[in-house]
Amino acid sequence: MADIVVIDGSAGEGGGQVLRTALGLSLVTGRPFRIERIRARRAKPGLLRQHLTAVQAAADVGHARVSGHELGSETLTFAPSAIHAGEYRWSIGTAGSATLVLQAVLPALLAARGASTLTLEGGTHNPFAPPFDFLARTFLPVLRRMGVSIEATLERHGFYPAGGGRFTVAIAPCPSLQPIELLDRGDVRLHVRALVAALPEAIATRELAAVRQRLGVDRACCHAEIVEESISPGNVLFITLEGGAVTEIVTGFGEKKISAESVASRACDEAQALLDAGVPVGAYLADQLLIPMALAGGGSFRTVEPSSHARTNAAVIGYFLEQPIAFEQEQDTVYRVSVGAHATGRTS
Repeated sequence: MADIVVIDGSAGEGGGQVLRTALGLSLVTGRPFRIERIRARRAKPGLLRQHLTAVQAAADVGHARVSGHELGSETLTFAPSAIHAGEYRWSIGTAGSATLVLQAVLPALLAARGASTLTLEGGTHNPFAPPFDFLARTFLPVLRRMGVSIEATLERHGFYPAGGGRFTVAIAPCPSLQPIELLDRGDVRLHVRALVAALPEAIATRELAAVRQRLGVDRACCHAEIVEESISPGNVLFITLEGGAVTEIVTGFGEKKISAESVASRACDEAQALLDAGVPVGAYLADQLLIPMALAGGGSFRTVEPSSHARTNAAVIGYFLEQPIAFEQEQDTVYRVSVGAHATGRTS
């Protein structure tokens, strides 16, 4: 057995991403790991239900031996064997993010020898994770440019706090990921969509009006959508920056006692910052691109200031892969992130 990797789960950003990245890369490399002090600085430390679902999913795919996989556990040991493609179904049972569960197994299933079909149930649209729309329209298209054949289909929305959403993912094996550079944004077209489920349509209308006034978006590019099938109320605002390199999505989530105008204003702030920086890759996509680029052996992109989440992710990648990751500030709000053979400047 390969030497076990020992990870401090409280280091850096200290959230669930540390665990998901370790699971994904453990499966790909075959290296076992032990993670200690899982989410130790969180209000509710240890493993939550969505983390346990990610562990179970990774164990299923890798036929792994696992210990410590209990609710609230702060230590977990994971030892995979071989990767197994196939048909899988995982349900969180809460509004915990199903898109984040996918992160734990996607790298391995891309490296598998056969095709896989996944059904994931739980939260598809909640304020604590990238929504399904970001997965389908932002992240997966970049993977396709790296040589991946993958399709995701939303079957039912799942809003916080009840969840109940479902989507499927069809994955074909990818013998080798291709490095990619995302350095120039190109022209951007703005589109805005506001979803409401079991809530007045006027909320969506007000959000769209606020975005039109703030960002000058044409009325024809703004759409309200009523979600008919949902087990809980929900409201999500999407500002889509459709460009030549990447389609980025900025998301605002409705909350109790927060006005529609406030939801729109916060989303506009984020969208405007991305527009002003003139970069193709936003903060959330920057975080998620690190693993596929490291597996590809290289890649680079321009983004806004990398989050502590991204820097922590880079540190965990370093436990499993010998691929340097560099974060280089080019201008006040512009950073170049380089991986592997593309890495220059200060490495993480």
